[in-house]
Amino acid sequence: MLVLALVALSAAQFSGHQPATVAMDMGLSVIRLLLPTVLILMTQELLSREFERRYFLNTLSYPHPRHSLLLGRFMAVALLTLGLLLLLAGMLALLVWLIGQGYAQGTPVALGFHYLITIAFIGLDLLLLTAVATLLSVIASTPSFVLIGTFGFMLIARSFSAVLDLLTSNATVVSDADGYRSGVGLLSYMLPDLGALDVRAITLYARIDLLPADWPWLVLSNLTYTVGLLALAVWALQRKRFA
Repeated sequence: MLVLALVALSAAQFSGHQPATVAMDMGLSVIRLLLPTVLILMTQELLSREFERRYFLNTLSYPHPRHSLLLGRFMAVALLTLGLLLLLAGMLALLVWLIGQGYAQGTPVALGFHYLITIAFIGLDLLLLTAVATLLSVIASTPSFVLIGTFGFMLIARSFSAVLDLLTSNATVVSDADGYRSGVGLLSYMLPDLGALDVRAITLYARIDLLPADWPWLVLSNLTYTVGLLALAVWALQRKRFA
């Protein structure tokens, strides 16, 4: 919370005309970077280290199915992460509102329904990343792989659509733009587009029309991907052999 407050208040000083907008933009960036780190660390402690330190010898001795252990830990991490998201989102909204009191912008930041939609999409992003971390915790041999793998997945899933847009609008970025675009485009068939879940523009500019036109499909596809990852994690745990 201290990091978020320092970044938001500091960023507001760099813009004389849009301090609230800049503070909101930087604050949302901090939330989207900070909370994945928190959920990965929690998943490491609740699941990955369960197997590394052989706590499962005690946990699995109780008459409960394996999938209840996995889904229970997933729900615990997801609820804690989403709760922290709501707390940080409320704090950011308060900071932006206070900053806006000192200077009346021509285009004020939308802290109502637009902001709730933005936070909901961030929550969906975090839910999917929690499912990724859960799966990696089951199949990975070391806890560090959970950190590296989840962050790697996040960076690729959040950036490949932006790379495609850049290559489409400016083919001179690389020498073989068509071939490069075709290669990167294959990721859209294998990974969810987490970059499209960043809909902060509707809050920054108070324009709901900036929401992606295919947002229902975007939400459905990411939820489906999350359920698929959890099903795969349950399947892997059911077949996991403990030495």
